Amino acid sequence: MSSARPRLISPGYAFTFVLVTLLFFLWALPNTLNDVLIKQFQKSLELSRFEAGLIQTAIKLGYFCLAIPAGLFMQRFGYKSGLIAGLLVFAAGCFLFYPAAGSGIYFVFLGGIFVIGSGLSFLELGANSFITSLGDVSTAARRLNLAQSFNPIGGIAGVTLGTLFIFSGNEPSEERIAEMRMQITATGNAYTDFLETENSRIWPTYIMIGIIVLIVAFLIWKTKFPKLEASGDAQRKGSFRALLKYRHWYGAVISQFFYLGAQLGTWSYLIAYAQENGHMSEKQAGGLLVINMVVFMLGRFVSTFLMKWIQATRLMGFYALVNIGLVAVAILGSEWASWTGIHSVSHWTGICAMIGTSFFMSLMYPTNFASGVKGLGPHTKLGASILVMSLIGGALLTPLIGLIADASWAKAVAPGMIVPAVSYAVICRYAFF
Repeated sequence: MSSARPRLISPGYAFTFVLVTLLFFLWALPNTLNDVLIKQFQKSLELSRFEAGLIQTAIKLGYFCLAIPAGLFMQRFGYKSGLIAGLLVFAAGCFLFYPAAGSGIYFVFLGGIFVIGSGLSFLELGANSFITSLGDVSTAARRLNLAQSFNPIGGIAGVTLGTLFIFSGNEPSEERIAEMRMQITATGNAYTDFLETENSRIWPTYIMIGIIVLIVAFLIWKTKFPKLEASGDAQRKGSFRALLKYRHWYGAVISQFFYLGAQLGTWSYLIAYAQENGHMSEKQAGGLLVINMVVFMLGRFVSTFLMKWIQATRLMGFYALVNIGLVAVAILGSEWASWTGIHSVSHWTGICAMIGTSFFMSLMYPTNFASGVKGLGPHTKLGASILVMSLIGGALLTPLIGLIADASWAKAVAPGMIVPAVSYAVICRYAFF
């Protein structure tokens, strides 16, 4: 009897693993660019924090609406066709940013973001499910965490692109805006010209991403994929009623819902939090968002290493406990806490705590996903589809943070961070029990 440990990746599938892992990098670009767009649209489209937070609603609504159709499509045509379809829809959404910038209408931008999210639902469902199938079931969580480790690299690239090419660094004060409104130009006034210029900074980045996405779609089309979906029970349709018998699955759905709310809520308002408490420019705050993504990436690699000795869900539980504490520090280290008299740590300690949560949230998405689909048999694709639908948590909880931040008693991001704190408590409950 062989005592060898199971291999991380099935023999002969290494190149396939690398190619699909590239998608984890690719879909991070629009997701993290949204964190830049939230700040940019507050300026260029004169939005409140709540209104800008609807960016996350648009992209996750795309996930939610297309997750089941994506699962059915891949049930019928396989992973490869599903990934190509997702990439084509993703590219179409990117190209919609050109007419959106010309119109200057927020809902046109939201339409493009919704289309991007629709394409990403195919990619996340297909890539995550495919990677978990590409080896022994006992190494699925490690394998998915390894592939997901390249997702924050894409996040770093996305935030860097946004900071360099979308942020102009021009942030006029209210007094300066009033002066610009009085300066008449051929197209209106200096302020409307400024808003049009700020909107025009957005579309070139998305057009470039759309072209890259089409190139990757071509590479996948020309690459031979193993037909894992054709074997045994995986080809039979799943049953929602049967899925409800798997407590670990619906627990993962709930945990994933709150995780996305915590992640997107934290990242979406990190720039605003840093500017409120660190008194820095948008480009400087964008630099902190880049550092945040580096911290997230390190967390993925460190967590993948630790999972050789510590069960993935148990490690996630400990991480959730740490993050509850870090969110508390971020709230107590804010200027809002100073105004209310509960301030107890420095503002920069609060900013560092906010960034630090990214290290410990890093393993949560892949661990929830891998533990949720484990042992579902013929129900795996349906179960995975609903896990992708649970990303709607980011769409609902992110605007909630903005709503709290816009409240007359708050007027700051810090009190809205109670939403991620509650989310980590839910994740902790699932991880340990």
